[in-house]
Amino acid sequence: MVAFADQATADYADSLIRFASEQKLHEERYWRVLLHYQPTLSRTESLIDDPQFFLAEDGKFNPASELRATIRAFFREEMEGEAHPICRFIGRYEWLKERLAIDPSKLSVSGCEEFDQVIRELRPKSATLVFPTYYMNSPASMFGHTLITIETHHKSQLLSHAVNYSAQANETNGLLFSIKGLTGFYKGYYSILPYYQKIQEYSDINQRDMWEYPLNLTESEVRRMVRHIWELRNIYADYYFFDENCSYNLLFLLEAARPSLDLTSKFPLWALPIDTVKAMKAEGLIDDVRYRPSKATKIRHKISLLSHENQEIVKNMTNGAWEPETLSSLEIGRAEKIQIADLAAEYLQYQYAKKKVPKAVYQKVLLRTLKARSRLGISDQERYHVPVPDRPDQVHDTNRFHVGVGMQKDRFFQEIGWRPVFCDLLDTDHRHDQGIQLAFADTRFRYYPDDEKLALASLDLIDILSISPRDRFFKPYSWKIRTGFFRKTLSDGEDALVYRINTGGGFALYDDHVGLCYLLMEPELNIGGVLEGGHSLGIGFSAGLLKRITPSWKWHGSARKIWFESGETHRSTEISLSQNIRLSRNTSINLDISWKKEFGASHGEARVVWHVFF
Repeated sequence: MVAFADQATADYADSLIRFASEQKLHEERYWRVLLHYQPTLSRTESLIDDPQFFLAEDGKFNPASELRATIRAFFREEMEGEAHPICRFIGRYEWLKERLAIDPSKLSVSGCEEFDQVIRELRPKSATLVFPTYYMNSPASMFGHTLITIETHHKSQLLSHAVNYSAQANETNGLLFSIKGLTGFYKGYYSILPYYQKIQEYSDINQRDMWEYPLNLTESEVRRMVRHIWELRNIYADYYFFDENCSYNLLFLLEAARPSLDLTSKFPLWALPIDTVKAMKAEGLIDDVRYRPSKATKIRHKISLLSHENQEIVKNMTNGAWEPETLSSLEIGRAEKIQIADLAAEYLQYQYAKKKVPKAVYQKVLLRTLKARSRLGISDQERYHVPVPDRPDQVHDTNRFHVGVGMQKDRFFQEIGWRPVFCDLLDTDHRHDQGIQLAFADTRFRYYPDDEKLALASLDLIDILSISPRDRFFKPYSWKIRTGFFRKTLSDGEDALVYRINTGGGFALYDDHVGLCYLLMEPELNIGGVLEGGHSLGIGFSAGLLKRITPSWKWHGSARKIWFESGETHRSTEISLSQNIRLSRNTSINLDISWKKEFGASHGEARVVWHVFF
């Protein structure tokens, strides 16, 4: 029960509750935004799972009950060592004070000093949405990420505060993390950290470029958002990888800032970070964009400015095989010496941030390098300006529908398919020097008119491929994982649907003229009752060349060989050539030609497909 100061206060609270009920405030959208209520098939439910967020026992499922309990709590007496509900839920209070014309003289608290002190120190002025790009080596980050920075009256954005929502997890096993993330095993919390710390985490350590989208929120709207962030301190919600994730939960903050926004309802099934960026843009929240290249991107750009001989000098300087002091004696131009010293210093810092260089060695070599650099004077910094790549918010949409026709084993077929997420190697609006394929539930059906037969051609539940080129300075591994159903030609020449688990790892190289080349070692397991022993287990390799011919035309040639030696033994060889031509941002034509040999029999296939993204 709520302890009121006197009966008059209790009566006043009851009168406000009656008025709120008459006005049906619990049905108003802003109340539901503040409590994160969402409709389900049978009832209304808050996405917040922490019981501390609710003042009514059934507040998670009952907006009206929570509203009544909140109004009563505002008029209770202060309790020693406990924050008053007005100060705990400052966003709720400010809204209800305005809607109910609450008389402050009837309250037992006159202010919230802790919150007021934060506002005085923070002095929130504006906000920016930040999108760190895709990081394929982390299951939690392969779709990208979003956070919001709160800028103060300080001129430097580095001094702003970053508002982040993330799962609290220490899991290092990527597969286990994914399973737990998909099933809501982790608790997600909002956190506020200095923005420069997030830059160090994403840009300096994880090699992720960052895109900053200033939001056209007014100062009063930013303050409203800060009040809601304050309410969510130390409050958790179950984290789900595809829907209730880092990006989706930030949308509530923006709706709390500007009540006219309707963002959360646009993502009933899943919320990819880049899709939330596009939704904000469509709502008129975004007018501008800034590009912040990662330290790795800056280093790669500086590498591209040097000859192979000078790159080798940098490498020898940073590993201690070449003394920086002798740089001045090289018979090359001053500008080249400056580029060598600048790259050596930045690469050393990157290596240390990645914990690949002992601190003592790092300090010793860096100091010598900086001394050598200081003797060379001022450089022209313009040459270090990193070219701005394609903006992530201007790439194709993430859902893809396709129709096509083709020939297989001299049989004509018609094809239809749908892929809800996200991109493949042949999409032309992603980086040309890196291969990214990230697809879930990619489904294809084929109809054969001669046989009047409709069949499931394939269902790739997961298809992830990361082709990362290696060079003198960076040594990433390329890897893949693919699992789902596909049609396999058996020893009797008939096709049957079997389940595939295929993974692999290897290396890739990139050349501006040749393109992106890769070689992967691949184990594969096929499972199905049509196979002898119920399975075929083998190992082999794949190799390919990926090249962007023009900004709208991409080409991929590949070859694959698997030796199946367990279960039903056989060999599988496949050669394919695919081309994708982008017609517009959300349409493209795909041309595929392939040849495959299994169980000693071979056949070819050709198809043309029209893709529509939405």
